[in-house]
Amino acid sequence: MAKPTRESPTAPASPYSTRMVVAYRYGSLVIAGIGMGWAVVFAAIGWWGVVAMDIAIIASGLSIYLLIRQGHLAFGLLAAQAALMVIAITMGLLLDTPTADAPRVTHIYLLVVAALGYLNYQREKRRAQLVLIGLCLIGFVVLASAPLHNPFVVPMPELVRTTGTWANTILATSLLAGAIYAMQAEFTRKDKFSRDLAAALWNDEFHLVYQPQVNLARTTIGAEALLRWTSPQRGPVSPAEFIPQAEKSGLMVGIGGWVLEKGCQTLAEWGKHPDFRHLTLSVNVSASQLLHEDFESFVRDTLAATRADPQRLILELTESVLVTEMELVIAKLDALHEMGITISLDDFGTGYSSLSYLRRLPIQQLKIDRGFVQDAVSTARSASLVANVVRIGRDLGHNVLAEGVETMEQHSLLARAGCMQFQGYLYGKPMALTDFELRIEAEANGIVSIARSAEA
Repeated sequence: MAKPTRESPTAPASPYSTRMVVAYRYGSLVIAGIGMGWAVVFAAIGWWGVVAMDIAIIASGLSIYLLIRQGHLAFGLLAAQAALMVIAITMGLLLDTPTADAPRVTHIYLLVVAALGYLNYQREKRRAQLVLIGLCLIGFVVLASAPLHNPFVVPMPELVRTTGTWANTILATSLLAGAIYAMQAEFTRKDKFSRDLAAALWNDEFHLVYQPQVNLARTTIGAEALLRWTSPQRGPVSPAEFIPQAEKSGLMVGIGGWVLEKGCQTLAEWGKHPDFRHLTLSVNVSASQLLHEDFESFVRDTLAATRADPQRLILELTESVLVTEMELVIAKLDALHEMGITISLDDFGTGYSSLSYLRRLPIQQLKIDRGFVQDAVSTARSASLVANVVRIGRDLGHNVLAEGVETMEQHSLLARAGCMQFQGYLYGKPMALTDFELRIEAEANGIVSIARSAEA
């Protein structure tokens, strides 16, 4: 399996496609353009208070554009929706109050914002997104159902009001239709994506890459097997995109089983080679995979069929398994450990872990999350936290491995804290099996050369 955060050392892959990012970016410029157009109209009339509101629209659009361009897409989208919601409600209360000749229409924009919010929620589920959707729908109902007259209403010339009513209705309805089309396209894409994922397993489109794991002397002691997918139609697909979809589609048990089988085959081949037989191999296991009723039997049968050494196999579990039935998880992990397999708790410290979990769970390795590693060199507090995590892990008898190490400064800090095993771009990027084995052979030859020089 593969985790989304492993895709890049600095920038995890986004759930948003490049095409969607571009669409949002230029959509923010459209918002600024609409504000600019109305600002010109009201400046010609001399209504500078309304012009100020239009300038706020322009500023919102440009700010959102800059946020997205700088990579803050998730925050930029939430900011865009919040700004559009406030602008639509303000205009509906001050400029677009209903009259006998013209109805209120700006509240239609709230449906557009809600529809876009739902689309974004499907991509990245956030509570703030749901709150904005709810506020938009409440605002729409209130503005559509009540005149809401107030003493601050700006009277509009009949021509401007009539023209604005038609223009806003046409624009808002067009945008709503576009949002509905985008939602339909997204659902269709997900359905096809799931079908392509299922076909990929049968068509042998997946492959594994191997990221080195090293000891304190930076000698390779093993690797983590990471899943990659190269689709004939899509090209290379980021794990950040296909792993969550595989989970949602119920495909992760089958895909994870393929990864485990391939990993065990690799371990079995390593066991035949004197330079490789000391290596361990870490394989990620999802919560759905672990909780499958036949998982232990599948692991036992796979080890028997491949003749892989279970002592060299490490199964990595994320902290998401801790929110499931604890007693069931403990029983399954005990059964796996009895086979000789090492159990590792991955991304330690990011979610549900606690000392009580560490005490109860039959695990033998902790992997410090890359986020802690990245922060450790920047603040004394983070460095102290990492040192304490290492100390706790070692006091409990666990091996502690730090992942996401990218600089010698991080390596040195972790080493001083007592960490003995490491993984990250400093030691090697994920690589093909042949490249990884060439690396091991080169290390072995180097060690042999040093030994022979010492004997001479």
